[in-house]
Amino acid sequence: MEYRDYYKILEVDKKAPQDEIKKSYRKLARKYHPDKNPNDKSAEDKFKEMQEAYEVLKDPEKRKKYDQLGSNWKQYEHAGGAGGGFSQWANAGGGQRYRSNYDDAFGGGGGFSDFFEQFFGGHHPGQGFGGRAGRQGFGQAKGQDYEARLRLNLSDVYHGTSTVLNLDNNKVKVNLKPGLKDGQTLRLKGKGGPSPNGGAHGDLLLKVSVVNHTAFKQEGIDLYVDQEVDLYTALLGGKVTVNTLSTPITINLPAETPNGKSLRLKGKGMPVYGKVGEFGDLYLNIKTKLPQKLSGEELDLFRKLAELRQ
Repeated sequence: MEYRDYYKILEVDKKAPQDEIKKSYRKLARKYHPDKNPNDKSAEDKFKEMQEAYEVLKDPEKRKKYDQLGSNWKQYEHAGGAGGGFSQWANAGGGQRYRSNYDDAFGGGGGFSDFFEQFFGGHHPGQGFGGRAGRQGFGQAKGQDYEARLRLNLSDVYHGTSTVLNLDNNKVKVNLKPGLKDGQTLRLKGKGGPSPNGGAHGDLLLKVSVVNHTAFKQEGIDLYVDQEVDLYTALLGGKVTVNTLSTPITINLPAETPNGKSLRLKGKGMPVYGKVGEFGDLYLNIKTKLPQKLSGEELDLFRKLAELRQ
């Protein structure tokens, strides 16, 4: 069986950084894509080779495994090609065991070369529940990854919370740290489906969706909110109560604060995920509220004030 040099296929050096590998793959993929080469079997084969090579080299863990085991390929050939394939020869002592997790780039298990199948010990595609199957060791399938969407409100994201999920009739409690982001995916190892042949359980992938029904607008870890202030406090200054996502606080508003002025309250924004005690800022947009239903005496006073300002 012919050894496949994935670096040569992607036209990169063995020490090429990841961005160079990605760049070369994209360039070659455009060149040999079946849509640009209809009815060209050689271009189609080349495209499949590139897909297989990139499937291995794009991920540091898979690339490391390929580099380490690939150096033993000649030893395997000289040994006469052990009956169960290179993976069994490696497990029997000719090589070292490594762990790998990856998806089938071609879908459904088809498209991989014999070298790939021998090298990685066979393919075990996953099934059902919107999950993805991985592999553990050689020929030992990892359980299916489960995927679920988690809907949280902004207050829960601020404080952190816990929830209970029902997976395969088993209740799983999940503790969530403060500061989760909309669209963030959490991986809970070992909380997915069982392996069909004694391997490790799959993982649970939770995609977070944040719903905001508050008056606050979120931009990253910072919050923005309109703050109403009466005319007299805006002119003369004074204490103003500000609602935050934690507790109300009182600030001293400077005299003659103009309408539309933005004030920053440091550390009163959203918590930084995974970093205890770190927060964004809260920005107040001052909205001056004019008095309504003025008495005659009040109107006279404002007229006198207007005359003084002329």
